Amino acid sequence: MTTTPLDRARCRLKAHPLALDAALAAGVLVCMVAGSFVDPHGERGVSWAVRRPEVLSLVLMALGAAALVLRRRAPRTVLAVTGTVSLVECVTGDPRAPVAMSAVIALFTVAATTDRPTTWRLGLTTMTVLTGAAMLAGPQPWYAQENLAIFAWTGMAAAGGDAVRSRRAFVHAIRERAERAERTREEEARRRVAEERLRIARDLHDVVAHHIALVNVQAGVAAHVMDKRPDQAKEALAHVREAGRSALNELRATVGLLRQSDDPEAPTEPAPGLDRLDELVGTFRSAGLHVEVARTDQDTTLPAAVDLAAFRIVQEALTNVQKHAGTTAKAEVSVVRVGPHVEITVLDDGAGTRGGPQQGGPQESGGHGLLGMRERVTSLAGTLTTGPRYGGGFRVHAILPVDARTSAPEEPA
Repeated sequence: MTTTPLDRARCRLKAHPLALDAALAAGVLVCMVAGSFVDPHGERGVSWAVRRPEVLSLVLMALGAAALVLRRRAPRTVLAVTGTVSLVECVTGDPRAPVAMSAVIALFTVAATTDRPTTWRLGLTTMTVLTGAAMLAGPQPWYAQENLAIFAWTGMAAAGGDAVRSRRAFVHAIRERAERAERTREEEARRRVAEERLRIARDLHDVVAHHIALVNVQAGVAAHVMDKRPDQAKEALAHVREAGRSALNELRATVGLLRQSDDPEAPTEPAPGLDRLDELVGTFRSAGLHVEVARTDQDTTLPAAVDLAAFRIVQEALTNVQKHAGTTAKAEVSVVRVGPHVEITVLDDGAGTRGGPQQGGPQESGGHGLLGMRERVTSLAGTLTTGPRYGGGFRVHAILPVDARTSAPEEPA
């Protein structure tokens, strides 16, 4: 980006504000001294070098100009000093020199650096005092042009300074809003990335935990009956092969979410839902787990996110039963529509547990299954309760809204 000499000069002046104010004070002093030699009421109109400023007027002009050097650091004090010297000139000067010019610059600075009530208060005070003193103490009629000019210049200084302050505030607000919007976009992007990572991690955990548990059980059965009952061992190995194939398919679909949207190899298989509940329960039954299912939601159409969450909750709960209670335990799965909610309940009797750390249920195993279920339910504004049952066993109960609206990205169809 190229910069012009004017831009470079403006940057240097902004970097040295005191030098800029000193140059401004020198220019104002020159204008005041030059104006003191002008007689606006000469025989030929405005006449140059007709009158001579008095020594007191020159001193007052120098004091007023010198005070402007500090106008940024102490604007109110500078206004008081320049207003005082202007008032003294209005009372004693004959003819009057334009000392009020320094007060005009000081009033502009005050209006540009303070708030509007302060500008109104100090502006009206300065206009009233200087204009009144000029009208009362001057040799000319009170309605003379010079007296009205003091009123006009002080009023324009206050209005101009207030306009500059308002514009600066507006530009600052626009810049701050743009920066805040940029920060918000970055935070939203980070939040969405974190949610996507959590969702993929939950899916990977659910898929791996479920299928690996089935493979582990069936492999154990095959190893146990290999010598005495080879037919049963072959059947168990067939279940191992089927569970492995299902795990690979689901892993391929889950990992495929990381592909670009225009990738032709991206998966198109729909996300699993409660319509595959019988198939899911069948895999556990084939592994030896006794599971009973009760459903009263056959006419309920669930949103994709709720349907997926319900399926994953049942899958993870039954996987925990098989891992922690064993295949000799009995599990009950119920899916019930209750008003605007669907309730998922998975119970087991804990018959396969043998004391020790497993007696308390899967929450003591150090895994992420219950945490993943809770994250899924929370993202859908539902509730999840888990814990051991009285007399043994474990209970998982989830309440999901049928018309859930979630900001988390859904698993693509």
